[in-house]
Amino acid sequence: MKRLVYICILGAISLNALSQQDPKFTQNMFLAPYFNPGAVGSSDKICLGAAFRNQWTGLPDAPITTIFTADMPLHFLGRDHGIGISFMNDNLAFNNDFQFSASYAFRIELGQGSLGIGVNAGVANQALSPEWNGADIITPDTDDAIPNSGGSVFGFDMGLGAYYNTDNLYVGLSTTHLNQTTFDYPEDNATSQLIRHYYLIAGYNIQLSNPMFEIIPSLMVQTDARSHHIYLNTNLRYNKRFWGGVSYSVGGALSALVGIEMMNGIKIGYSYDFELSPLMNYNSGSHEVTVRYCFDLSVDRSPQKYKSIRFL
Repeated sequence: MKRLVYICILGAISLNALSQQDPKFTQNMFLAPYFNPGAVGSSDKICLGAAFRNQWTGLPDAPITTIFTADMPLHFLGRDHGIGISFMNDNLAFNNDFQFSASYAFRIELGQGSLGIGVNAGVANQALSPEWNGADIITPDTDDAIPNSGGSVFGFDMGLGAYYNTDNLYVGLSTTHLNQTTFDYPEDNATSQLIRHYYLIAGYNIQLSNPMFEIIPSLMVQTDARSHHIYLNTNLRYNKRFWGGVSYSVGGALSALVGIEMMNGIKIGYSYDFELSPLMNYNSGSHEVTVRYCFDLSVDRSPQKYKSIRFL
């Protein structure tokens, strides 16, 4: 009976992965360059970001996801631009998915802020390593749709995005897996496909009467036109360095968030998700850690000595 319960749970996770293939992140407000190529270069600094998520802790073969991003602004030919790269590794049951992309955004000064229109392109890899030893309910011999040997296959992947930000506001629209690449497993005569996803992200800084405090609500809508995820977040930030808040994934989880900006400028965030779906009976929650660091490359020049009084 326990094996039947386990396989049913794993099947539910797999069905969800097929309808929403992109990973879930509670602290999505810190990961805009990953979801939206229009966001690269939106800061006036070089920014590095990383996120690690251990979802549904305690449930065998549950998702473990890692993301890394790097982006920076550029100014050449009299125009503003942004460039960036991102890596993603998502391990779920028999699947180990990897994506790499390079992003470019053309930036336009608009009103009190900047609009970035961006594109990314790269490679996606899906590795499938099925192990059916001891499975006493279903096997590849009983269902042709179940892969036997798996494999590792690559495909081309791309996305588009538009991202507008000011000092206190950001709004973005984007799509991932625009070309919906197909992966063929020749040994099993099986295929899988990356489904196009769409994103709406938005956030706003609200300055309270006490200048030491800000409320920062944010929103992300993630959909593949089959299923939809809505994330509602609110953080209270103190002295620009400490924050804490709550996040609600509609129909999914309730989360607590905390974070700190260190004296050296490194920002570290942590969130814990309490599952609200029937899976709550089979796991002890989800843990997520984000790290972000922004800096500029301008180096103060050493004082110069000149003989002419014109340079005094």
